Amino acid sequence: MTATPRRLRKAVLPVAGLGTRVLPGTKTTPKELLNVVDRPILSYIVEEAREAGIEHIVFVTGRAKQAIEDYFDHQVELEAQLQAKGKTDILDALNADLARPGEMSFTRQMQPKGLGHAVWCAKDIIGDEPFAVILPDVIVDAAPGALKQLAQVYAQVGGNVIGVEAVPEAETHKYGIVDPDARDGRRITMKGMVEKPAQGTAPSNLSISGRYILQPEIFDILETQERGAGGEIQLTDAMARLMTRQTFTAFEYEGVTHDCGDKIGLLRANVALALKRPDLGEAARAALTALL
Repeated sequence: MTATPRRLRKAVLPVAGLGTRVLPGTKTTPKELLNVVDRPILSYIVEEAREAGIEHIVFVTGRAKQAIEDYFDHQVELEAQLQAKGKTDILDALNADLARPGEMSFTRQMQPKGLGHAVWCAKDIIGDEPFAVILPDVIVDAAPGALKQLAQVYAQVGGNVIGVEAVPEAETHKYGIVDPDARDGRRITMKGMVEKPAQGTAPSNLSISGRYILQPEIFDILETQERGAGGEIQLTDAMARLMTRQTFTAFEYEGVTHDCGDKIGLLRANVALALKRPDLGEAARAALTALL
């Protein structure tokens, strides 16, 4: 009889990146706090984590990222003014993002050594339990959220679960790509993965898209992981090593992915999510139609 998977309670959000693809906008503002419609990108990410049952979020930060911690804290003067002016709808929206007691931790990645190293920096806070990794510049427009979809798969199969989506064959060299073994609907048994394969050599067109559920044994591997693509410690390389010991399941989640770390991706996210808003959609459509 298969053992029941350990409960998923924690998530790691690596937010130390410099946001070079969206400079100069990120010179003084963390890319994770750039707005999509009227909320920072991180607001969508935290909402997705909470929906999936995450109780503790670990932010792996870097220099000049203090604004992220401040965003999830009270701003007493602003809140008092909104209350005094009766703007309770705005106040409610602000309060929805506030950190709940004990919900958030912040730790530093002191050197830019890559995603794998950023995840490793959360080791002592995560401890010996499964955890999610959510790339904080990728918004997935989905209901239920992408991480909740993965969590449902994890509850059924355990092990490690990786969110994937199909990309054009000509673009596989830009992503981490999974090597599938067998497929059952949207669930795929994996036999390998490769980070940014040379054009024409990818084992599939299924890209790893920024949502992971991993077992804590990954930390010991990351501690000795050598640098890979781009001269960085790649999470994909460590997962490939862990795959020799544990099961990995890829899940092609339902939803639309927006890469908000890219200028056009950020623009598309703003347009797409504005059009879906009941309070803004009609006005947004009219404005866009007038411009076009």
